[in-house]
Amino acid sequence: MPDRKPRKDAARNRAAAFAAADTLFAECGSPDEVTMADIAAAAGVGKATLFRAFGDRTGLIQALCAARLEPLREAVQEGPPPLGPGTPPLQRVPALLDAVLCFKLDNRHLALALETTGTDSPYRTEHYERWHALLMDLLEQVPGVTESDFTAHALLAATRADLVEYLAGEKGVRREELRERLAKFTAGVLGGDA
Repeated sequence: MPDRKPRKDAARNRAAAFAAADTLFAECGSPDEVTMADIAAAAGVGKATLFRAFGDRTGLIQALCAARLEPLREAVQEGPPPLGPGTPPLQRVPALLDAVLCFKLDNRHLALALETTGTDSPYRTEHYERWHALLMDLLEQVPGVTESDFTAHALLAATRADLVEYLAGEKGVRREELRERLAKFTAGVLGGDA
């Protein structure tokens, strides 16, 4: 059976829900404060509409993050260097981590919600497993890097949303300084200079 195109009102409701959730997550004190009722009210749709479209709050957060990550996913899968395939691992690994960090800086509360919602471990989420697998594959090609599985976890830990929120939000570390620190840390792990 061919994929059905969503009805125009369903597509409009989805876009309104995403816009409302983006705004609410950007303005909230904590992602836990944002409820489906809040999103429905801000989007001008009924709660039942959201539950039909996304299943639950976790489904909405995952769908919103997937939509926001789509340009990055495309750049990683099909784009030019330094994110795209064919880029040497010593250039691609730092570029990937920088892109993840920038996404989380730009979407701090949404990223926090994603990492803390719907699973007992942020390491078992689809997006984390995808990033981990990609980094692990690249690290296996870097001479001198052993334990690519652990190293991929350690590098991704430096971009965790709770750490990003703590450093950027509570400690007031500027975006460019965070990016520079991550680049130095990554270079040290890979055995090079930033």
